[in-house]
Amino acid sequence: MRRVLVIDDEADVRLLYRVNLRHAGFEVLEADDGIRGIEATLEHLPDAVVLDLMMPGANGFQVLEVLRSNPDSADVPVLVLTAASQTDDLRRCYQLGADDVITKPFMPEALTDGISRMLESSLDARVAHREAAIDETAPGSA
Repeated sequence: MRRVLVIDDEADVRLLYRVNLRHAGFEVLEADDGIRGIEATLEHLPDAVVLDLMMPGANGFQVLEVLRSNPDSADVPVLVLTAASQTDDLRRCYQLGADDVITKPFMPEALTDGISRMLESSLDARVAHREAAIDETAPGSA
């Protein structure tokens, strides 16, 4: 069973993600803030991380920076789920190493499909996706 760590400060959001991920066959771990999320990632080395951007303590951008700078977690796939839909925020997520970004609100299948897609992709394919997403969100690319 593949293990997914959900890092989000809202308990009801974690519950929603947990129910959908477990229904799709994933084992789910949870952290309620960015600092605990970093610690849980390094302790458990999950197969993937679902990360919120706006949290107390360390926000999602800071979590991404730490995870990508640590050799133990540098290659763990990260899916950012966020209400932030500004192009600059989305581009920054990809620049910091997010493998995919889904903006809220979204259908539950987007979460499970996104995780499955990341887990099925090679690191090279995930990096290529990041680079394409950065190009798509670059100023003047619309």
